[in-house]
Amino acid sequence: MIRIALNAKLRASLLAAASVAVLAGPTVAQTQPQEARVMQILKRTPLVDGHNDLPWALRQGFGNDPYGVDLNANLSTSTRLHTDIPRLRAGGVGGQFWSVYVPASMAPVDAAKATFEQIDTVKRIVAAHPETFELATTADDLVRIHRAGKIASLIGMEGGYSIDDSLGLLREFYDSGARYMTLTHSKSTTWADSGTDAPKWNGLNAFGEEVVKEMNRLGMMVDLSHVSEDTMVDAIRVSEAPVIFSHSSARAVTAHPRNVPDAVLRQMAANGGIVMVTFVPGFISEPVRAWGAARAAETTRLTALNPGDPTAVKAGVDAWVAANPAPKATIEDVIAHIQHVRDVAGIDHVGLGGDYDGVDSLPVGLEGVDGYPRLLAELMNRGWSEADIRKISGENLLRVMRAVERVAASKSAERPSLAKLPNDGAPE
Repeated sequence: MIRIALNAKLRASLLAAASVAVLAGPTVAQTQPQEARVMQILKRTPLVDGHNDLPWALRQGFGNDPYGVDLNANLSTSTRLHTDIPRLRAGGVGGQFWSVYVPASMAPVDAAKATFEQIDTVKRIVAAHPETFELATTADDLVRIHRAGKIASLIGMEGGYSIDDSLGLLREFYDSGARYMTLTHSKSTTWADSGTDAPKWNGLNAFGEEVVKEMNRLGMMVDLSHVSEDTMVDAIRVSEAPVIFSHSSARAVTAHPRNVPDAVLRQMAANGGIVMVTFVPGFISEPVRAWGAARAAETTRLTALNPGDPTAVKAGVDAWVAANPAPKATIEDVIAHIQHVRDVAGIDHVGLGGDYDGVDSLPVGLEGVDGYPRLLAELMNRGWSEADIRKISGENLLRVMRAVERVAASKSAERPSLAKLPNDGAPE
């Protein structure tokens, strides 16, 4: 009985998603005249994306070697990669935060080592293509590199476990070029709660607050994607500089814990920060989110019924997926989140953080990094002005970067923090 009801619900979701795709068709076709206007805008204003996982994709699939795949070729048909130089150029990308993600399952000391290796990967990508990329660490760098016709390459850390509870390591990561750190990933750390794990601290503990303060002193942006709502609130309260959400969307539109609640959107705006709306299907489409939750529940059920038999579990899950095909997210879903963030927080507090090469699937119309002009043209079709497009593309993020740099400059006389996590501060 439950399964029949579930299938019916999923069929309804599929029909709804299909209807959106059909209705979106003519609108997408109408973007063609606007895309040329968008590309002209992006010649003057750098489009800065907040999160791209190409470095991890290279580590996983190409021996962590930028020469292991020809990034000068369009790889859309020959690989599963979402990113290459032709598509970055076609997408008008002027600045990219390359994520130096490593899994939360790693022991912290191993995560620290792997994160430094991933920073090295970003630098090797840049060195392999000096005609296209140049490393940036400041807002002025980003603008200068874009004006020179190159793509400014910035480094973002994803997961505070990589500092291994050491502010000294945090400073070394900053000195190596990292300009934001996501406080958690999928698991809570010894000082901050994740949005997708059981809470340990009801936000930040005392050492977590010291991490945020030291990031302010350094000039490293505090990234609140992945963290719990309590951690969001605590970090905004503690931070003297604007915060960012490098790849998150609006929880009022899609009820996923990775998204930002309206109350936090308002606090973020008062703080001067930015939410860089992500394209992850499960975070932007309620039918996709519901399907993922149902699939996870079915996996749990089959695992309980077949203990010690992963083959049977896989076969059962495959059969469930065959009977309940996944719905598709669309460019319309992304627009709904962008518009909601604008409506709640204001035009000065929204940006783009696609999460390309960090997910298996993407919305229809945004399958690769060449999709940004299509998205921005759709916004113009809905009445967004050129000034609005400049803000969401890069001006908002540049404003945040400069504000973070000003706070750091005001603290230049302060000594580095020697705060440590108490011996009893870590969970057993």
